[in-house]
Amino acid sequence: METRVALIGIVVEDPQSVEQLNALLHSYSKYIIGRMGVPYEKKKVSVISIAIDAPNDVISALSGKLGMLNGVQSKTIYSKV
Repeated sequence: METRVALIGIVVEDPQSVEQLNALLHSYSKYIIGRMGVPYEKKKVSVISIAIDAPNDVISALSGKLGMLNGVQSKTIYSKV
């Protein structure tokens, strides 16, 4: 199956959603190239970037599930390759 590289940007505003977020990312770990998380204490949010190489439907499914978590915002950028 053809895959694409994408970057998912995540902003976590509700710390109570972190456990669900980590469990969700763990379930997609075979597709994740890398992950970087930065806590921003001044605004009381965490910013996470996920680099992923997966089929379109898998990327869309993960992005949709992230968007359903309380206090979590996400956007996905797709590469052309």
